[in-house]
Amino acid sequence: MKIRDEYTCPLELTHDITKGKWKPIILWQLGKGKSSLSQLERDIKGINQKMLLEQLKELLDYGMIAKQSFEGYPLKVEYSLTGRGQKLLEAVTIMQGVGIELMKENGMEDVLKKNGFLG
Repeated sequence: MKIRDEYTCPLELTHDITKGKWKPIILWQLGKGKSSLSQLERDIKGINQKMLLEQLKELLDYGMIAKQSFEGYPLKVEYSLTGRGQKLLEAVTIMQGVGIELMKENGMEDVLKKNGFLG
């Protein structure tokens, strides 16, 4: 993904960065700390490796995450949030809070409890 030459407002660019089902979830997972590709695959239910790699590449291209490779065999790679990625995570956290409120209002507390969002 590349930054376009024209935007009508900064929010449009931010939307380009976060659009899609998986990017906010990837940012959320990386907000918990550095993670390998295989750990991200385990933690994000329903994503396949191809899609995960595509989404990670886009987040890397936008500078939201960093990738560190370690020498040796097998190859070890870790992904982490950059400073800008941490800022974007703040917005994702607010969005998640709104989702929790809406799920509570719609009687979905059991789903929230099952997935560790309520004590």
